[in-house]
Amino acid sequence: MFIFIDYIMRLPSLFLRYSSFSGVLASITFWVFTIISITHNSWFDLSRHAFSDLGGPQASDPWIYNTGLVVSAIFIEFLSINMIISSNNKTSVISGSYLSIAGVFLVLVAIYPAGTKPHTFVSTWFFIQAFIAALIYGLSIIRERPFMGLAIVLIFIAGLLGSMASWPSTAFLETYEILLLTIFSIIYAYILTSTHRIG
Repeated sequence: MFIFIDYIMRLPSLFLRYSSFSGVLASITFWVFTIISITHNSWFDLSRHAFSDLGGPQASDPWIYNTGLVVSAIFIEFLSINMIISSNNKTSVISGSYLSIAGVFLVLVAIYPAGTKPHTFVSTWFFIQAFIAALIYGLSIIRERPFMGLAIVLIFIAGLLGSMASWPSTAFLETYEILLLTIFSIIYAYILTSTHRIG
């Protein structure tokens, strides 16, 4: 009984410890489901299509790709909660809030797949909200951790410049932006696990 109570008491600390890796898990989940979906759709060409086409009406088993988006969004929500709970200033709380909204938009990408009218809007705003969250977080820690904060700000700038560059396909641009967000997630996890905030 006491062991069970002790475990319950430790749940917030355990959540804070492991949810700091949720951004990395979101990326891994996306790629696993996307690769599986590609194996079900031999027509998909990275140099011609968008990843969202795997969840659209022309895809075989579009539920695979769209399920991956929803599961990834859940991990993003865990990360946003972690960011809010572990924050030591209001700015990082705002960052977590933006990230939470990004997670909602990722779910909407699954609800409104390629071929539906809201798709372009919700998919674009997922990336916008996620990169804004990264920028705000970078600014929130730049005094405490100048190198890490600057690195995250540079990730935002790289994402902004990348969105204005010419790419062979939307999938190439999405790969680039997802890679940048994954790097941000790795930096965030490193910051959290190298401090005493998560015990």
